[in-house]
Amino acid sequence: MKNDEYRILLADDEPDVIEFLGYNLRKEGYQVFSCYNGKEAVEMASNLRPHMVILDVMMPVMDGMVACQEIKKNPDLQHSIIIFLTARGEDYSQIAGFEAGADDYITKPIKPRVLLSRITALLRRYKEPEKRENVLQVSDLIIDKEKHLVMIKGQDIFLPKKEFELLQVLASKPNKVFSREEIFTRVWGNDVIVGERTIDVHIRKIREKTKLQNIKTIKGVGYKFEA
Repeated sequence: MKNDEYRILLADDEPDVIEFLGYNLRKEGYQVFSCYNGKEAVEMASNLRPHMVILDVMMPVMDGMVACQEIKKNPDLQHSIIIFLTARGEDYSQIAGFEAGADDYITKPIKPRVLLSRITALLRRYKEPEKRENVLQVSDLIIDKEKHLVMIKGQDIFLPKKEFELLQVLASKPNKVFSREEIFTRVWGNDVIVGERTIDVHIRKIREKTKLQNIKTIKGVGYKFEA
C-alpha cells in the first residue's frame, strides 16, 4: 500500500501535539484524523476503521488504556495497529499498555524522523482483513450467504428465501439501480412467471422486517440499495 492509502487516527488532549504529529504525518502523505479524548477515539475508530491509532495515555473523558481496550473489542478493528505515544515512561505503564493490546509504546519526546520510521515499520506489518466470499457487508448490514443469515447492528433478522435473495442482489452493488427486469431474472429466473406486484410486495416485507432506510424506489425503473 502507498502512504496516501493509510488512515492514521491521532488522539491527544494537547492541540500542539496533534498539530505537530499531523503536520509530519501529512508531509509523508498519510491521511490523518484527530481527536482530543479517548471516547472520541473509540467512536472515530469505529467509523474510520483506521490502519493505525496513535494514543496518549492520560486523556480526559476516557484514558488511552481504556480506549485501546475498547478499540480492540471491535471485530472490525482487530487489524488496526495501536501505538501509545506518551510522556509516561514508567515500566509499569508500558506493561499496562501492551497488556491493553498496544502494538508499540513510544515515550515522548521523540525526534520526528525516528517516530516516522517506527510508524513505517509498523505499517509494513499491517494485514488487510481477509475477505470472506460468502459474507457481504454494507454499512450496518451483514449478509452471510452460506448461513442464510441477515444481521443488522448485531441483531439477527430472518428472511424467507426470495426476500433474502432480493436483499442480497440489491446490497451486492450499493448505489446501483437495478431494473425490475434484472431483479426478476436474478431472483426468480426467466422461466418463472410472477405477478407485476411481486417485487413491490417483497420489498415492502424486507423494509418492515429490517427497518432499513437504504432501499430506495426509483420510479419507473426499479430499486437500489443506497450506501
